[in-house]
Amino acid sequence: MFRNNWRTSLLLKESTQIAEPCLITDRTYDVAVVGGGIVGLATVRELILRHPSLSFVLLEKEKELAVHQSGHNSGVIHSGIYYTPGSLKARLCVRGATLAYEYCEKKGLPYKKCGKLIVALEHEEIPRLQALYERGMKNNVRDLSIIDAKGIREREPFCRGLMALDSPYTGIVDWRMVALRYGQDFEEAGGTVVTDAEVDDITTVTESPAGSADGMKYPIAVRDKKGNEVRCRYVLTCGGLYSDRLSQISGCSPEPRIVPFRGDYLVLKPEKHFWARGNIYPVPDPRFPFLGVHFTPRMDGSVWLGPNAVLAFKREGYKVYDFNVRDFADALSFRGLQKLVMKNVTYGIGEMYRGIFIGAQVKILQKYIPELSLSDVLRGPAGVRAQALDRDGNLVDDFVFDGGVGDVGSRVLHVRNAPSPAATSSLAIAEMVADEVESRFAL
Repeated sequence: MFRNNWRTSLLLKESTQIAEPCLITDRTYDVAVVGGGIVGLATVRELILRHPSLSFVLLEKEKELAVHQSGHNSGVIHSGIYYTPGSLKARLCVRGATLAYEYCEKKGLPYKKCGKLIVALEHEEIPRLQALYERGMKNNVRDLSIIDAKGIREREPFCRGLMALDSPYTGIVDWRMVALRYGQDFEEAGGTVVTDAEVDDITTVTESPAGSADGMKYPIAVRDKKGNEVRCRYVLTCGGLYSDRLSQISGCSPEPRIVPFRGDYLVLKPEKHFWARGNIYPVPDPRFPFLGVHFTPRMDGSVWLGPNAVLAFKREGYKVYDFNVRDFADALSFRGLQKLVMKNVTYGIGEMYRGIFIGAQVKILQKYIPELSLSDVLRGPAGVRAQALDRDGNLVDDFVFDGGVGDVGSRVLHVRNAPSPAATSSLAIAEMVADEVESRFAL
């Protein structure tokens, strides 16, 4: 069983997390949720609030919660501008932003509505900017407007551009702090958190746990790499960077495949933080799969610049030289990645070049803030994005649920893809996933 593990105390003190060893004595649960990132935490919180009479356990492979994508991101609360009107992604982002602000207010979590400008530098970008405005309006994004060069200088005195889309509803927050608070809510409602438990097997069992009088009420065994086990009725996985591998445990297709892309940030030196009051973004180029480099203020007062987007050689590889043989081989051998690379060769080479030679990245950023120079920046942190790809090299841009085959498949739900901006949308995603769990498992 899960013995001598770490149970994470989620009482927040100065945004830190305290882990204390303990013995898990109750090893049967109605629902086990695998994955302690922001989506898993938001969802298990939603489930236990809806079903307080049921027992829930959250299993996380790390010794702490929310340490990967949930703890390595830009910290932006997105407003929902970019997404296709009427799409699930658009609806979840817009609702998620509203819920996020309400949640932070209710829980006393700090945030800032610092806004965002999407800036057109060239005349040819203006039609795309106007199309973004129309898209945002159809998505019911709050308080959007288009401003001219004078308006840009009023909002961002050091930024230059011809025209911009002004989104004052965009904000920033420490998403890891938010995720940990979701976990605290879950524990306070009676849920159990088990960390240092890397799940690698989900199977049906043919006999009751030793000493149990419940017969076969708990027919699913979830085991970690150390051989520890919990029994449950149903399993939900929210595996992020490992969602495809978790799905294959219950017989699901290996596709869509998760391919890790690392984003490297630069940071402004502290004496230059005043150059960016809010988020400053480029007009996205539809030829390329990512948004492009931007200026992002942080809750601690720092300003991040970037990121680029390059293939990571390890699914949780935050450094240039982090390498994992299996992760690297899985990515390179996947036909979908090969096709994506062939369609974006020039873009990919440019991203790698800018990652190595930061002066090239600074040159792009100077178009927005001309005063910026190489001496004003330092190399900063990095994040890794779990990008789902299909076999044709297309970015999977919507949510993917899966179950599997046989008896296990009927009792397991995998969240295989929760695309960006999953943090902003987390509470809305949690509602949707909880609805799916209730429907599939008749809770």
